[in-house]
Amino acid sequence: MTRPITAGVDGTDESHAALAWAAREAVRRGLPLRVVHAWRFQPHEAIDAGDADSQAGWVRKAVTEAARTVTERHPELDVTTDVLEGGPADTLAAAAADAEMLVLGSRGHGRVVGFLLGSVGQQVIAGATGPVVLVRAGDEPAAEAAGREVVVGQQGDPDDSAAVLRFAFETAAARGATVRAVRAWTLPPVFSYSPASLKLLDEAGGLEPYEKKALAAAVQPWRDRFPDVPVVEHVEMGSAGQVLLDVAGQAQLMVVGRRARRTAVGARIGSVAHGVLHHAGCPVAVVPPA
Repeated sequence: MTRPITAGVDGTDESHAALAWAAREAVRRGLPLRVVHAWRFQPHEAIDAGDADSQAGWVRKAVTEAARTVTERHPELDVTTDVLEGGPADTLAAAAADAEMLVLGSRGHGRVVGFLLGSVGQQVIAGATGPVVLVRAGDEPAAEAAGREVVVGQQGDPDDSAAVLRFAFETAAARGATVRAVRAWTLPPVFSYSPASLKLLDEAGGLEPYEKKALAAAVQPWRDRFPDVPVVEHVEMGSAGQVLLDVAGQAQLMVVGRRARRTAVGARIGSVAHGVLHHAGCPVAVVPPA
């Protein structure tokens, strides 16, 4: 069964931008588009907000109207709509499980501040079993022009980063774009050295050559699988979040992994994903581990 690209809409400018982005990506990949809205009946004491059936009808109409904007622009696209009853975080996370990716809008306050990731967005990213893409209002097709890269953060060994690299290469292949694979490194505390690690570093010729070899090993299987995708391997000393943001100026999409965990104060998605989501000036895809 072909899995769709799913876009969550809620009537905001951000969600309209996310829907437009999702439609373009669906056309590129030859996939259907599913437009969903998470809804729960909310009576109001001060105003006549209608009964459950009335509210559901209004929501369905709004979702249908939103879908019409993309069918008019992309008549060849297979588009379906769904109004899903339930809380937005859990409902959207469940929708992501049946999709190639879930695309959501996220508020932004300019290129410097970037995304304002609310609690719902953070919970969806933390709970989703598939990639979640965040798009800001004002995102334009021109940002996907030739020459702009798909930037992906790589860390750990090849298995650790297989999911993010796969998503980045698939996206770049669909767009005819270059992948910039970024690996950041820092000087480890001297007391964390062990004889085994020192031997590996010595054989590699030092820390930076070691990191370059690690990145090359992680990327090679995807170079082999996508031979037509140009690749730039970028190794730089610094924090992962800052290194990624430093090269984000020419990115049409940023792809990062996430380390979701639940705490007493809510969901956490990892410092790198959190930082990039708040400050990148392009759409950001957050990919869970394979």
